[in-house]
Amino acid sequence: MFWKSMNNYTKRTLNQFLKPKNRGKINNPDGVGMVGNPVCGDLMKVYIKVGKNKKREEMIKDIKFETLGCVAAVASSSITTELAKNKTLKQASKITKDEIVKGLGGLPREKVHCSILANQALKKAIDDYYSKLPASSAASAKSSARASAKTASAAGRKRGRSYAGKAF
Repeated sequence: MFWKSMNNYTKRTLNQFLKPKNRGKINNPDGVGMVGNPVCGDLMKVYIKVGKNKKREEMIKDIKFETLGCVAAVASSSITTELAKNKTLKQASKITKDEIVKGLGGLPREKVHCSILANQALKKAIDDYYSKLPASSAASAKSSARASAKTASAAGRKRGRSYAGKAF
């Protein structure tokens, strides 16, 4: 039965599931995001380590995940870490669930919620990082990243994307 259900997934999704990238935990992470879905039982945790790029912008230097869940949950977590690694926090906060699904070559409709969870875990890790900064520097950096994320989210709503009763 298990192998029969694997036919519903693309080769890229199965590859991310069978050979996940960036799986594990970061010791002393700069930010941690944890999300779960009580209906399906998926639980995702994303850890980030932040550094500076050559332009002195904060960027995701390292990222890892721990996921307890189905094929789509593990694959979505893995591809999300690949999409976010070495991106500025602003760029990483703009990653959408559509980019995650595209990176996997597609997901069955009933599994798209896994890409949303992975996206939420990443954003929570970034928010957690900002929450640990001194108030003045965190406020300006966080508002810039949130404005970028809201713009990306609004663009998704304009395209009429809606899953699980929420517009994304």
